[in-house]
Amino acid sequence: MATYKNPKYTPLEEAGVGNNKQYLREANTSVANTRSNEYKPTKTSGIKIRGTGAATKGVMARGPMA
Repeated sequence: MATYKNPKYTPLEEAGVGNNKQYLREANTSVANTRSNEYKPTKTSGIKIRGTGAATKGVMARGPMA
């Protein structure tokens, strides 16, 4: 037979405690072709890799290279 763990009780946070106005100001929304915030900037860090030829998805590599 399988043995199961007993569920842990986690108290719920009271509704309305979070800062909803700030959350709504920072939310990224778009209507038609207008956007509330700018897009994240393109990542330019990394090293240029060799042998990409006619690459369509980028020529930069990121992360550990060892």
